[in-house]
Amino acid sequence: MVQKPKGTYDVIGEKGKEILYLEKLLTSLMEKYNYQYIRTPIFENSELFHRGVGETTDIVTKETYDFKDRSDRNMTLRPEGTAGVVRSFLENKMYATETFPSKNWYLGPMYRYERPQAGRFREFYQFGVEVFGADSAMMDAEVISIPVTFYKLLGLKGVKVKINTLGDNVSRENYHRALIQYFEPYIEDMCEDCKARFLKNPLRILDCKKDSHKDYMKSAPKIIDYLNSESKVFFENVCKYLDALEIDYEIDTSIVRGLDYYTHTVFEVEANIKGNACALCGGGRYNHLVENIGGPSTPGVGFALGFERLISVLEEENIELCSSKAVDVYVFANTLEENKEVFAFVQMLRMNGFSADTDYMDRKYKANFNRADRLGAKYIAIIGKEEVENHFVTFKDNQTKEEYHVHMENVISFLDERIEEEE
Repeated sequence: MVQKPKGTYDVIGEKGKEILYLEKLLTSLMEKYNYQYIRTPIFENSELFHRGVGETTDIVTKETYDFKDRSDRNMTLRPEGTAGVVRSFLENKMYATETFPSKNWYLGPMYRYERPQAGRFREFYQFGVEVFGADSAMMDAEVISIPVTFYKLLGLKGVKVKINTLGDNVSRENYHRALIQYFEPYIEDMCEDCKARFLKNPLRILDCKKDSHKDYMKSAPKIIDYLNSESKVFFENVCKYLDALEIDYEIDTSIVRGLDYYTHTVFEVEANIKGNACALCGGGRYNHLVENIGGPSTPGVGFALGFERLISVLEEENIELCSSKAVDVYVFANTLEENKEVFAFVQMLRMNGFSADTDYMDRKYKANFNRADRLGAKYIAIIGKEEVENHFVTFKDNQTKEEYHVHMENVISFLDERIEEEE
């Protein structure tokens, strides 16, 4: 039997309802924030990710799914969402047609060839936000507020922001030189990846998981000590706006993020899961990424969160996403002769906003009641010869077992009143 590829998973049953619920909640939240939906291809030219994500990142050097198409062009399955959104921003000349800030959100699958583990897959789904054109600390705070609000709406506790700044280009260059000078005596003790990063991008050494426990890593220079006055003021203003929104945050100088394009603000949002702080998403500002990919100088800021990790922690916290798994009405015919009327009636209910289902298997009378119970139906509707001739429907409340005879003209008002009262 052919099986799914390693590092992927199927969405079936109640898990599908949970994912759709999350998507619906995020869509509603983005409407409130006045962000517009954007969708980009699942595969792009490989050059986009080398220029956008960064040549020294683990994503590009180790984790991308690269292939040649039939015209011998280098293609890559997208490992993250930002680079593709920036490419779309440029190719569609949104910088000329959009009123800044251009506020966008996306949702879709990403691909990274890494070791599958709990909450981590080779095909994974990300929700993300990308904002272009606003070099404003207020914009950073708004972007940070989105995942904070989302996690709180889901009922997660201890939602907190870990925040840092990488400063502007001048600050980063000063820090770059300080890191090279500091790490040089320890090169031989570094892992092979960090040896390669040393000259290309020493900032990436700070994100190393293999050497993070070593004393020289713990004592490395902090970016905050190399900020110029402009970068300090920008970061202070971001924190002031977070204070205005009463968002709980902590300045953490170890936050550098794993991608090369970040400048100024970088952050992660965590929640308290079973008594432990758990990072759930991250992002930051990237004022030069649009320019690096070939566009005009355009500031940007964004973040991304993964569905798989989120669903995992919601399960750990016993948070149910879909409180009601029941259909409103289960309808069946008294005899097979009424199936046409039942079929039309079910569709009418659906078109009027009710969830409804019926019997497609020619079940017996008692078996239909059992089926209604398995579906958690709130009401059972029975249509027989008498009902068809006299234009009414027999309803049974599946909880109280009370029975009602409702004329066809009054069915919608009858259900509106009762379903609404129950909810």
